[in-house]
Amino acid sequence: MGPMATAVGFCLFPTALGHCGLAWNEKGLAGVQLPEADESGTRLRVKRSFPGTPEMAPPNDVQSVIARIRALLEGTPDGLLDVELDMSDVPEFNQRVYAVTRAIDPGRTLTYGEVALRIGEPGAARAVGQALGHNPFAPVVPCHRVLAARSGAGGFSAEGGVATKLRMLQIEKAQLGPERGLFD
Repeated sequence: MGPMATAVGFCLFPTALGHCGLAWNEKGLAGVQLPEADESGTRLRVKRSFPGTPEMAPPNDVQSVIARIRALLEGTPDGLLDVELDMSDVPEFNQRVYAVTRAIDPGRTLTYGEVALRIGEPGAARAVGQALGHNPFAPVVPCHRVLAARSGAGGFSAEGGVATKLRMLQIEKAQLGPERGLFD
């Protein structure tokens, strides 16, 4: 998917987890919002994140991304790596974290420490966790695939917290390593 049309807008769409929100601009996706407790909660969160952005029917390129996000949340593996994201307001450290996170295949996981190693900052596991806590593109930047340690899920800032993270991993039949699935 190349750069978006010149329209700037947002929409809500139903998924297996509830209504997600998505905002776009001429550079790509401006943000994705995982479901809040209900549709109006999701709408409010998107409006707060993108003040003044009108709610409208998504253009065709955005509709195709929505279809892929819906399929991903139903268990269809899709890395969504070709989806353009507008990271102009995202700090450089976070962009590096998000690049590594996007490279994690569906059904696989890394720890915060492993992401820190991959960006060349082995002591930065906590900062990686904070960057993922501010991820404006979940699940396109699949922060649910990054765990605190092999023994624990860690936090998750979306509605439902860790339960939502674990549900997303379960939908993907996530593996902690090459041998054993997370839910075996």
